[in-house]
Amino acid sequence: MDPESGNLPSLAEIKQAEALVRPLIPETPCLRWPALEQELGGELWIKHENQTPAGAFKIRGGLVYLDELTRREPDVPGVIAASTGNHGQSIARAARQKGVPAFIVVPNGNNPEKNRAIRSLGAELIEHGREFQEALEFSRELAAREGLHPVPSFHPWLVRGVATYGLELFRQVPDLDAVFVPIGLGSGFCGLASARRGLGSRTKLIGVVSAHAPAYALSFRAGGWRSQPSTTTVAEGVACSTPHPEALAWILREADDVIEVSDGETLAAMRDFLQGTGQVAEGAGALAYAALRKQSAAWGGRKVACILSGGNLSSRLLARISAS
Repeated sequence: MDPESGNLPSLAEIKQAEALVRPLIPETPCLRWPALEQELGGELWIKHENQTPAGAFKIRGGLVYLDELTRREPDVPGVIAASTGNHGQSIARAARQKGVPAFIVVPNGNNPEKNRAIRSLGAELIEHGREFQEALEFSRELAAREGLHPVPSFHPWLVRGVATYGLELFRQVPDLDAVFVPIGLGSGFCGLASARRGLGSRTKLIGVVSAHAPAYALSFRAGGWRSQPSTTTVAEGVACSTPHPEALAWILREADDVIEVSDGETLAAMRDFLQGTGQVAEGAGALAYAALRKQSAAWGGRKVACILSGGNLSSRLLARISAS
């Protein structure tokens, strides 16, 4: 998916990104957990992107983006991005490594633990708006006013870096029948689709969204762009109301299905992770497993994987699932 061609990253491009990412991000494990498999009745693998140094898959894309940017614009004065947390941590961490000032705009009321993590990485945190889209629009205004480079939440360079987790997964567990993957703005799904294409795999890709942020699911069913306000209170990492046109085009081509799961179903999946594996999954990180739980009858006895895309859970939600 280079800017000129609009194609997904090639296998060679993903391997180049892997060479850049690997010294900084160790390969994340892909594990089977009997307590989770018991309900499925099949072979279930969890790809633990919650175990990256940033607690989420997005750090892979940030490293590649800042590397490309600083080679093309060595005197870039600073970068700015809008985020609900994990993308912001990714850009803040990568910018600090490159010695570039970073500014991250988050919505008011954003996950306080994610805000603290962004600040700890040396970025200036700015709170604005009621939801991600308002934070994004404000970040663009600030970029133009202050002469900062606006880092998008979806971009070919980000996808190229994110695709490295897909490459790892298909190497770790060959011949999967399906992979369930959450969709926020789309880099996680498109990265996985890139790796699948590059390796010539026939594994089905099942996208998952929050039922309270269903824009991509509505667009998938309609076969074209649809928007819908986000109201999720659990999965802020996928609180997308406006699909990215390029991401949507690839999701329409590459997804075998897009499933919605409710906040209640997401909380139940988060609880299963905590009680059955001792692993913490944030709301967006638990979506894939929540969808598989919902469709366990259809996938029982098969060989499937779920992407646990992030573990940056707020203490409020952790207390909620621990008490239930």
